[in-house]
Amino acid sequence: MYKICLVEDEINLNNIVKAYLENAGYEVISFYNGRDAINYVGNNISLWILDIMLGDDISGYDIIKKIREKDEIVPVIFTSARDQELDKIIGLELGSDDYITKPYSPKELVLRVNNMIKRVYSKNQSKTIYETYEIDKERRIILEENKEINLTTLEYDLVLFFIDNKNKSFSREEILKNVWGTDYFGNDRVVDDLIRRVRKKLPKLNINTLYGFGYRLS
Repeated sequence: MYKICLVEDEINLNNIVKAYLENAGYEVISFYNGRDAINYVGNNISLWILDIMLGDDISGYDIIKKIREKDEIVPVIFTSARDQELDKIIGLELGSDDYITKPYSPKELVLRVNNMIKRVYSKNQSKTIYETYEIDKERRIILEENKEINLTTLEYDLVLFFIDNKNKSFSREEILKNVWGTDYFGNDRVVDDLIRRVRKKLPKLNINTLYGFGYRLS
């Protein structure tokens, strides 16, 4: 699931936009002031929506400068009540990807977000984000904060199987068949042991135990 940071000091507008984005399938983290938002920069985010003029001494311009120090790729959409060409130019110079003037339709913003996500991430379908983990399918590695997590081949295959089948429930036999292969003959309790190891190495991976049946990633 793509994670979006929404920085908007108008509480009602923030809540409305957040609801629209969540209905479109995004995970949304809301901030109502620049100070809290700028302190969050550096976390794994798919897209930022920044209001230029915020209520405190931190502006959207300050936030994007901090974002670009750490990440040159993540898309940023600016919003502003001022429809001024200078604002758009400054935003583009600082590295924004789009600009929308208030008052705007939340539906239009969602469409712009959809297009931006598709444009930026469709080129990179070999990578998947889960919480703070980046699963690089091409290189067969998992990163957290750009540091590789040391996994065995089976551990990686198990994680990838769950990631590709999030929210689906599987019996131990089904996991054995998909991870170990159809030619594996042995006790299905090896699944429990492998999941214990994976949970230890990736504690944010929310693998639920379905007692008497198997497991599900949520």
